[in-house]
Amino acid sequence: MTALRILVADDHALLRQGIRSLLEARLGWQVVGEAVNGREAVEKAAQLKPDLVLLDITMPELNGIGATRQILKAVPETEVLVLTMHESEKTMREVMLAGARGYVLKSDGPGDVLAAIEALRKHKYFVTSALAERVVRDYLNRDRGADKYETAGEPLTPREREILQLLAEGKSNKEIAVTLDISVKTVEGHRANIMRKLNFNSFSELVRYAVRNNIVPP
Repeated sequence: MTALRILVADDHALLRQGIRSLLEARLGWQVVGEAVNGREAVEKAAQLKPDLVLLDITMPELNGIGATRQILKAVPETEVLVLTMHESEKTMREVMLAGARGYVLKSDGPGDVLAAIEALRKHKYFVTSALAERVVRDYLNRDRGADKYETAGEPLTPREREILQLLAEGKSNKEIAVTLDISVKTVEGHRANIMRKLNFNSFSELVRYAVRNNIVPP
């Protein structure tokens, strides 16, 4: 078997350590880096060009859905495997539409994680058995092009989703501008668009929406 280079992204150090030990016990598998938030995962993926990125959904600064999109834009040949606590068909659908090829629950056993990685290294899909039946039924009945967050308004753009998460995490317009290297005026414009598209009248509605859609932890 050829060597497999893996980047692990999760904001919990103990979990990263456990995953590293599990993966590096396999001959030829190497964890080439770790990331503690979504933005760092994107940066390290672009720098290290791993064969596979294993990442969580709920991470600071940039969640797993946004990180998946940006990783695959920067390194299209990389495979993305999501390891998450969210047993949610909706969340799974969104991350798969973002380009991830695998979805495994943290409650699954180590064998499921290893099986998922083996599938992805062959460029095949892998979904945890807890969601597999629902996934098949869902993809038979839904339009795969419906790439949007659940909302009665207009779908958010990837940039608006980034800003939504940073706002929900409590960052100011100025802090967001620095993080994304854009002007404060641009942040204010995106913020106004988010509130308009989602039909929100208060910041607390925005935070509740972000929690409900697994964009930030409760």
